[in-house]
Amino acid sequence: MKTWKLTLEYDGTKYSGWQEQNNARTVAGSLRGAIEDFLGSPIELMGAGRTDAGVHALGQVAHVKLRKSDRRHPHYDPAFLRAQFNERLPSDISIIEIEEAPVSFHARHSATARTYLYQIAKRKTAFHKRHVWWIKDQLDVAAMQTAAERMAGRHNFVRFAQKDPSKPNDSTIVYVDSAEVLEDDYLILFRIDASHFLWRMVRRLVGITVKVGLGEVSLDELDELLEGRGAARLDVAAWTAPGAGLFLESVRY
Repeated sequence: MKTWKLTLEYDGTKYSGWQEQNNARTVAGSLRGAIEDFLGSPIELMGAGRTDAGVHALGQVAHVKLRKSDRRHPHYDPAFLRAQFNERLPSDISIIEIEEAPVSFHARHSATARTYLYQIAKRKTAFHKRHVWWIKDQLDVAAMQTAAERMAGRHNFVRFAQKDPSKPNDSTIVYVDSAEVLEDDYLILFRIDASHFLWRMVRRLVGITVKVGLGEVSLDELDELLEGRGAARLDVAAWTAPGAGLFLESVRY
C-alpha cells in the first residue's frame, strides 16, 4: 500500500457536507471523483472531520491509500499529483499540499487535535455573506470572551451535542484545550481547539456565546450547561449557529 496525506481547503456552501452520501453533492465525493478520474482505479479515502452542510475548511486533511497493483499507481512527485487532482476538482475545492505518509497514517485516527474557527460579522458585508453570520444587534464582546474562556477544560457537552446515530454510545465528555473570542475589524472570531468534537457541538457553543453577548444568557447559566445541566428554558439546539460562518481551520498530528 501507498498512503498520501492531502491538505485541502473548500467553500462548503454548495455541498451537503464532507461525508459521501447517495444522491447528494459532497466534498469527499467530489474529491474521490477527481482522484479516481486521474488514477483510473478505486481509492480508499478518509477525512479528518465530517464537516456539515455549508461548513467550510481552511485545512481539512484526508488520506488516500492505493495498492501498488492499481493501474497507473502514482510514482510521480507530490507537486505533479496535486496539479493533476486540482485540475479535475471544482473551483471551490483546492488541494493545498500532498505528501507521502507512513502506511499506518489515518487522517482521522492519527489526529491529535482539531481547531475550528467561526466568523461573526458586526455589519452587513457584500463580499463574504457565505462565510459569516451577521448579527445585527449590539454584542458585548467582553462577555463573549469570558464565555469562551469558561469552555476550556473538561466538561460534559451533552447539552451542546446532537446525538449521532452512527455513534450512539459516544461519551459527551470532551476536554477543550482552548477557546477564545477575538475582534478583527468588523469580525468577531470564535476559535476552539480540542482533540475531538461532538456533532453540532461547535455551532451550538457559538450560538450560546452569541446569547451571552446579547445579554440573554448569563455566565452562571453557561456554567450550568457546561456541567450537562441547565434550565429547561435554555433551548441550546434552537440557538445552533448557521453553518456559513464555520471553518475547520486546522488538524494536528
